[in-house]
Amino acid sequence: MIRLKNLILNALGADAQEDETLAPSSVVSLVVPRKRFAEAARTLKKEYALLAAEWASDETAWGRGYGIYACFRREQEYLVIKTDAPANDPTFPSLTKKFVAAYRFERQIQSLMGLTPVGNPDSRPWIKHEDWPGDAWPLRKGFDASKRLPRVPGDYRWVRAEGDGIYEVPVGPVHAGIIEPGHFRFQAMGEEVINLEEKLGYVHKGIEKRFESLTWLEGARLAARVSGDSTVAHSLAYARAVEALSGCIVPDRAHWLRALFLERERIINHLGDLGAICNDVAFAVLFYQFHRLKEVMVRANRTLFGHRFLMDRIIPGGVAVDLNDEGVRTIYEEMDWLEKEFEPLVTIYDENSSLEDRVRDTGILKPETARDLCVVGFIARASGLNLDCRVHHPFPPYDRIAVNVPVLISGDVHARAWVRIEEVRESLRLIREILRSLPLGRTVVPPDRPKPDRSGFAAVEGWRGEIITWVQSGPNSEVNRCMVRDPSSVNWLGLEQCIHGNIVPDFPVCNKSFNQSYSGHDL
Repeated sequence: MIRLKNLILNALGADAQEDETLAPSSVVSLVVPRKRFAEAARTLKKEYALLAAEWASDETAWGRGYGIYACFRREQEYLVIKTDAPANDPTFPSLTKKFVAAYRFERQIQSLMGLTPVGNPDSRPWIKHEDWPGDAWPLRKGFDASKRLPRVPGDYRWVRAEGDGIYEVPVGPVHAGIIEPGHFRFQAMGEEVINLEEKLGYVHKGIEKRFESLTWLEGARLAARVSGDSTVAHSLAYARAVEALSGCIVPDRAHWLRALFLERERIINHLGDLGAICNDVAFAVLFYQFHRLKEVMVRANRTLFGHRFLMDRIIPGGVAVDLNDEGVRTIYEEMDWLEKEFEPLVTIYDENSSLEDRVRDTGILKPETARDLCVVGFIARASGLNLDCRVHHPFPPYDRIAVNVPVLISGDVHARAWVRIEEVRESLRLIREILRSLPLGRTVVPPDRPKPDRSGFAAVEGWRGEIITWVQSGPNSEVNRCMVRDPSSVNWLGLEQCIHGNIVPDFPVCNKSFNQSYSGHDL
């Protein structure tokens, strides 16, 4: 579990030091000089590590200037590399040449923190739109979020492909369906797409800035609203990060109830996505049937736990609700019913030739591209990458449950749908095992206030994939920084690449097979 750490220590020698601000956990953090930040990343790249996240923190209260952090993952290990940028020289070496995923992480750091990634080929704003003043850095401590910013003239410089017969197709940011806004700009020749560029940030809400004005317990409610369809996963990631920071020991029963909520959220969203994929190829019957099953489950959530989507049910220190014996029997019956209803629909999906014609070999994300982009979740698993925090970085109670991870290699729309099908089946099995193993006891232990200048880290496998939350306490033990990395932050890059060579009318089903979050991305 310390291979990556030793790799950096051997490569950088005395220039790499243990980060003593990280609260005790299974994650290791090292501090390196700014001039060797990119070298550390290059060393990890050679060991096939993936870049999980990159972010910055305003640490001027301690006289350190700004902290730049990069989190790397390889199999069961996470390693956080930190370097400092002084306030009078807010720059750091770009990691983009080694890790493509750094491309947008660093644009966001530059837009919101005002730190320049030296060597990043793209200086366009990301998340912060072009009509904001160029010197407004929302994540710096001197930024007053209560004041309305003036608007300035600005145009976004789209990447363009030029040549005879090439034309552009703008889609969005307002869409026909009831979905969040995002702009997609295609260049096409005939019907074949030769380039796609996304422009997001239309629902940028200042969530990471808002955390700074809340208490640690109030922050749990905000975390639950990062992305409404992943409220359980984001709540769990925030709670686990705060618990690591404060040293809180969560009751065992709460761990098992959290896993129950997480698996229910996984099933509910996969059912909705399977229906939506069918709808985008005009197979309305399965759209209605999968959504019927989803609706039954969310109504059961409301009856058993008080909220259709289980919002605010997970809190730092445990859970806010419990499950009695009658509720256990109800869920057993629900799982039996769901399995009987689900399997015939899967057979219809699998045996329909017109549907198969639209989803097979459509929107292929090749395994090597998926690895280069560091994608996560069912997107990664449909493209040959065996990544799942429940297995490779297990958090309770998954350290006591064997999780079967479906992995396919075709990387097309069908593979992304079929991974969802297998995950629904596996979550049905896991829920039964959770109910059989559910221990007695308390459901919550309130965490203590953390010590000043400490950080906590958590990685949780949500239904879209790995969610990372990193929290940092300030000089007075307040929230100094809360970094949230939704799976969409890396998976949106995969959508841009999988559409090449497909026809424009296939974009909706490709997009739906990814179904990434705008809200979780546009923090």
